[in-house]
Amino acid sequence: MATINEVAERAGVSTATVSRTLNGKDTVDSELAARVLAAVAELDYRPNGPARNLRRQETPVLALVISDVENPFFTAISRGVEDVAHAAGYSVVLCNSDDDADKERSYVSVALEERVAGILLSPTGHTSGGELLNDTATPFVALDRPLPDAPGDTVLVDTGSAAREATEHLAAQGYRRLGCITGPAGVPTADERLAGYRAGLRAAGMPDCSSLVRRSEFKAAGAGRAARSLLESTRPPDALLVANNAMALGVLETLRELGVRAGSDVGLVAFDDAPWARLLDPPLSVVAQPAYDIGAVGARLLLNRIGNERGEPSTTTLSAHLVPRASSDPR
Repeated sequence: MATINEVAERAGVSTATVSRTLNGKDTVDSELAARVLAAVAELDYRPNGPARNLRRQETPVLALVISDVENPFFTAISRGVEDVAHAAGYSVVLCNSDDDADKERSYVSVALEERVAGILLSPTGHTSGGELLNDTATPFVALDRPLPDAPGDTVLVDTGSAAREATEHLAAQGYRRLGCITGPAGVPTADERLAGYRAGLRAAGMPDCSSLVRRSEFKAAGAGRAARSLLESTRPPDALLVANNAMALGVLETLRELGVRAGSDVGLVAFDDAPWARLLDPPLSVVAQPAYDIGAVGARLLLNRIGNERGEPSTTTLSAHLVPRASSDPR
């Protein structure tokens, strides 16, 4: 028996367009609708009648698609979303994309097919889920990273300015060869933090040294390898700015393996104030992001759209701040 995904592929449209066509929505372009109906006939596709009837009306459920369920940053975002949604009578379904564009697209497709009331999406760097959202009336909000494929309400953090502040802090502490470990090229948060690091070097009167920059996936293993390549180089850095807390774990493990102590040997500042950061010896200096507020603000924006609020898409930019601790103190 054919599936809705096969119909969408045959017609060259999204599953959301197939669903809207079969549900008799008049928002579907006539040419696209004709292609869908032709594909349905060719494949002898038969929708599940009872399930289809149940999905004709939007359900009081929000879909939340995040990049990494193991990262405390996204855990806090999720809590912010859930608290606001629950207070408004909505449930939240959590989906973990693992920063995989295909997985993200699959979750967005399922959410649209299941007729959720709205979608909150923390996009992958090279997102494909946004393409589906361009072709639907379902309200959505992008969290942490913008969705270039589908302009809508967005909640961001000014991490570039925060990275600059952290870099200037390391320079003011007396470190002189400042390195940076950030995420993959093309991912907005990774590129913004690298740009902020470079702006901090310029503000501190230091040269922009590309040999002290490494990129990896936003995971511990890649960041650990990046830290090792820097620290075992001919002229290693004496301080590091690390782009998120998962990466920081990999860097800390490498420091331990090399017998290098944070603070006295290598200054260290990482993004995200994870619960364990202050429990380390020495405690980790961090750039604290308002993760809970990202989720709460995003959920409020989405609920407003679900309530038929009109107007152009908005971008809300929140601030992050440096929390200096002993890992960035050379004494």
